[in-house]
Amino acid sequence: MNTFRKYRLITIFLVILSLSLLPWTEDRSLPVSGNGLVSAEPNAPVNSTASKEAAGLLDYLANLSGKGIVSGQHDYLESPDEFNNALKNISGEYAVLHGYELGAVNNQPAGTIARQRQAVVDSAIRWYKGGGIVAMTFHQNLPGTSPEWANVRMSLSQEKFDAYVTPGTPQYKSLIAALDEVAFYLGELRDAGVPVLWRPYHEMNGNWFWWGQKDNFTELWNIAYDRLVNKHKLNNLLWVWNPNAPNEWADPYESYYPGTAKVDVLAADIYNNDFKQSYYDNLLSLADGKPIGIGESGELPDPVTLSQTQSKWVYMMTWGKMLTQNNNLQTIKSFMSNTRTLSRADYIETQGKPVSTPINTPPILKNGLTGQYFNNADLLGPAVLTRNDKKIDFNWHGGSPAAGIGKDSFSVRWTGKIKPVYSEKYTFIASSDDGVRVWIGGKLIIDSWRKQSGISREGDILLAAGTPYDIKIEYYENRGDANIRLMWKSPSQKTTVIPQNALTFP
Repeated sequence: MNTFRKYRLITIFLVILSLSLLPWTEDRSLPVSGNGLVSAEPNAPVNSTASKEAAGLLDYLANLSGKGIVSGQHDYLESPDEFNNALKNISGEYAVLHGYELGAVNNQPAGTIARQRQAVVDSAIRWYKGGGIVAMTFHQNLPGTSPEWANVRMSLSQEKFDAYVTPGTPQYKSLIAALDEVAFYLGELRDAGVPVLWRPYHEMNGNWFWWGQKDNFTELWNIAYDRLVNKHKLNNLLWVWNPNAPNEWADPYESYYPGTAKVDVLAADIYNNDFKQSYYDNLLSLADGKPIGIGESGELPDPVTLSQTQSKWVYMMTWGKMLTQNNNLQTIKSFMSNTRTLSRADYIETQGKPVSTPINTPPILKNGLTGQYFNNADLLGPAVLTRNDKKIDFNWHGGSPAAGIGKDSFSVRWTGKIKPVYSEKYTFIASSDDGVRVWIGGKLIIDSWRKQSGISREGDILLAAGTPYDIKIEYYENRGDANIRLMWKSPSQKTTVIPQNALTFP
C-alpha cells in the first residue's frame, strides 16, 4: 500500500473515530419539529424496525459526508459480477459498492428470470460477507406486460398510470403481485443479514420510464414502501430516492420527492460528465442532513474537483459497461488510487474487518437447529453425534452424514425454535428418503414414518409473525440414498428452504 493510501486510511479512520467519541452537543441533539414532536436524527433509518446492519450502514454513510467517496460499480442481471471484476482487473482494487439489477428486460422465460435473480442474491450475499456494500436497482417492466426493455421504457399516460396506484383495480393488483415477487429475493438478503441500498423507480423526473414525470409519483413510492416494509417486513432496506440530474431532459427534483419520512438516502444520476454545481446544491438542500450519492454515472467523477466544491457526495456508481466504454484505463486507475476514493480494501480497514470470518476460523453459528444423530433407524439410545446445523437441506446420496455414523440405518432428531415473518397459514413441505415427522408448536403436522423416495409431504398451521415456536424434525434412513429437505410457504411467501435466520437453537 503506497504512502498516500496509508495516509488516507489513517485520516478517514481518525475522523470517524473522533466523531464517535464526541459528546452530544446542542447541534447534535434531537430537533423539535413544528408540531412539538421530537423528530428523528437525520442518519436514523426511516423504518423504525430497520436491522442493525442497515442502521450501521446509514450511519457510516452519514459520517463519511465531506471526508471521502465510496467507489461503486454496477452489473447487469444476466452477469452480476462481470464489470465489478473488470474494475478489479484494471485498477487492482474492487469498488466498495456493488450495484445489482433485479429487473428483467430481455423477455426471458420465468424460470430463467428466477435463476438469474437467485444468482444476483447469491453474489450479493458473498459480496457483503466479503466486506462490501450492496445496492439494488429495479428496472421494472409495466406490471402485467412481458419482461422486456420496451415495457420498462414505455410511454404511459397519466390516466393509465393512475389505475396502477388505485387500490382494487386489476392494474393495482398486478403491481402488488410484481412487488411480492421481487420481495422474495430481497427477503433472502434480509434473512442473510445483508443491508441493501434499495433504489426503485429511479429517474422518475424524466419521461423515459413508465413511472416517469407523473403528477402522483409519490403514491407509487408509498405503495412500494408499504408493501415491502409493512407487509414483507424487509427491514434490511435503506430507501434511496434517485432522480436524474435536472437537466434539459428532466424536471427539478422537488415535485417527485416522497418526503423525509420515506427516504433514507438521496442520489442523482449524472451522465456526460455533467457534474453541474446546481445539481449538487439543490439535492444537498433537499436532503436536509441525509446522505447524498451519485446513483449512476457513465464517466468517473474527478475526486479533486468534487473535494473542492461537491465534497458531500458519499458514494458513486459507474453504470455497467460504461466503465470501459466511457473511461480510459488510466482514468480508472487514477480514480481508484485517489486519496479521497475508498476501495473495498480501504472500507474493510476503516471498518476493522470484513463481515466474513477468516477461512481457517470455524464460523460461530447464532441461528439454526441442534441435531442429534443416532446409529440406528429408531432414535434409540444415546446420540453418537450432537451438532448445530444451519438448516434442513441435506443430500448425503449413498454416504454417511458424518464420521462414526453408518451410511445406512441411521436417524436424526433436530430441535429448536422457528419464527415466522407473517401472521397467516404456513404450509411446511418435507421431502425425504426415507421417513420424516415434523412438529410445530407441539403439533404433529407431517407424519410419514415409512420407506419412501422422491415424495413430498405437507402440513398446514396458523402462525403469528415474530412469535417463536418450538420445532422438532425426526428423520430416518433405511438404505441406499439418504436426503431430507424442509421448506415452507405462505400466501405472502414463496416456497423456499426454511432459512437459517428463521431458526434458533433450543
